[in-house]
Amino acid sequence: MSALLRAEVLKLRTTRTFLALAGLAVGTSLLITTLVSLLTEPTGDSVLTDVFTSDTSSLFILVLAVVGISGEWRHRTITSSLLAEPDRLRFLAAKTLAFAVAGLLLSLAISLSVAVVGFIVLGLRDLPTPGLGELATQVGHNASVAMLLGAFGVGVGALVRNQVVAVVGLLVLAFVVEPVLIGLAPEVFRYAPFVALPTAASDISAGDSGLGGVDLLAPGLAVLAMLGWIAAAFAAGAALLRARDLD
Repeated sequence: MSALLRAEVLKLRTTRTFLALAGLAVGTSLLITTLVSLLTEPTGDSVLTDVFTSDTSSLFILVLAVVGISGEWRHRTITSSLLAEPDRLRFLAAKTLAFAVAGLLLSLAISLSVAVVGFIVLGLRDLPTPGLGELATQVGHNASVAMLLGAFGVGVGALVRNQVVAVVGLLVLAFVVEPVLIGLAPEVFRYAPFVALPTAASDISAGDSGLGGVDLLAPGLAVLAMLGWIAAAFAAGAALLRARDLD
């Protein structure tokens, strides 16, 4: 399993799509941090949420995970991958772990960059900055969410062979379907895996994240709910992978 995991990590390190989207995630996060730090005046109570939660790694690793597994079919590398590891369950598990680790590392890299830029800009403007303990806790929340969404994305991507359909479907669910649930069925929305649960797991309030008065789950419960979604998506994706032909 360790050799298979190393092979999946190597794929990530040498794939141009991963490198491009990871760079875009870093750039987007730094741009948001810089603009918020320069154009607003956060208070001591709001500075952590306003400036230091600009980590976009969770969105990008989710997309990357979906692209990573569905791309095996698009580029016809699934045959060689399964020849190297005929056990399809082990193959999917290794890819899930690889993207979970990638999400963790990407989030930590972004959080470090955001912290450096945020402290520099706020310091130059003589504005309050968060305590290191508070910041470390928030970084941990952000990293755990990115790790969970990386794993979840593999399960989601395993359900759809067509890469374009998989990515478009993901974006529609995240940016259209879930926001509609806020007004129509808020009790259902709080268990949704793309927006509500990641926000709750990040320990960011609904008001601070623009979700209105939705009653989000506690962070620990949100993590457990996300693990449930990951398990369900992995099981369904593994069942389909076992049943599919490789033509």
